Amino acid sequence: MNLLQIMAELINNETLSLLLAAIFFIFLYRWSSTSASSSTRKNSPPSPPKLPIIGNLHQLVSPRSPPHRLLGALSQVHGPLMHLHFGSVPVLVVSSPEAAQAIMKTHDLTFSSRPESTVSRKLLYNSKDVATAPYGEYFRQLKSICVMNLLSTKRVRSYRGLREEETKAMIKQIRDSKGVVNLRDMIMTLTHNVLSRVALGKSYYSDGGFKELSVEHTTLLGSLYIGDYIPWLGWLSRVTGLDAKLDKVAKRFDDFFDVVVQEHIDCTDQKEEGEKDFIDLLLEIQKENSPGFRIDRIGIKGVLMDMFVAGVDTTAVVLEWPGHG
Repeated sequence: MNLLQIMAELINNETLSLLLAAIFFIFLYRWSSTSASSSTRKNSPPSPPKLPIIGNLHQLVSPRSPPHRLLGALSQVHGPLMHLHFGSVPVLVVSSPEAAQAIMKTHDLTFSSRPESTVSRKLLYNSKDVATAPYGEYFRQLKSICVMNLLSTKRVRSYRGLREEETKAMIKQIRDSKGVVNLRDMIMTLTHNVLSRVALGKSYYSDGGFKELSVEHTTLLGSLYIGDYIPWLGWLSRVTGLDAKLDKVAKRFDDFFDVVVQEHIDCTDQKEEGEKDFIDLLLEIQKENSPGFRIDRIGIKGVLMDMFVAGVDTTAVVLEWPGHG
């Protein structure tokens, strides 16, 4: 093969590569245009152009801006109701008070149920808790139990002495400390001790690595399970070890709650009415077995998990940054 033939073949190969690349980008453009026009025909809210497979996820990643600011910038272009795709999952983004009121008040029943996710299913007892249970009779009964037996004004006032005791212990620890004080850690300990004593009867925060377990659980709740958005990439969570971490933390928490609930079952008859905590009340409700509603042991553990997930970190953040609560 002479030099001219070699050059001709190289040119042909380069031309073929450019041609294939051009066809690919034309396909992407036509696919995005077709998807956008299809959404318009279905009267969907405005949507920025999306890519195959990942949808609009690429528009929420930036080293300079957090996701909520990127969403705010997109809403300035596309309006207060915006239709995004997180992989194969359609998402409605609401960016105005009027639209938020329409969803959370006017049409609240339509939007009451949370979307399912693998992370919450593994860590929150397969939607047997309050936070992720689908809207319905089970959710309403559990919510009523929590409001009446833990969050009512009478109950909150009854825990005043307990809160004061834990707060005084924290203040004493600060006074006895020498050097720099980690206020965030102390406030986390305070809120956990209060909630643990109210719900479980005593504090477990410093026992058996429970503090580290709680932190790991909260961190995993915010992790991304790629298979929920791009199903055929679900195997990546097994490769990265996320599946194993979720199962391990879920089992450790479940074993812990099993021990605590069994302790209450074994000594429930020995307690006076004023000594009973939230688990004792849940066990009494379980015995009543009301028509149309029954809370089993998994449901009890799911409610207890919600108390820690929703009560410890959020309360600690408000106490640490009161002006931003």
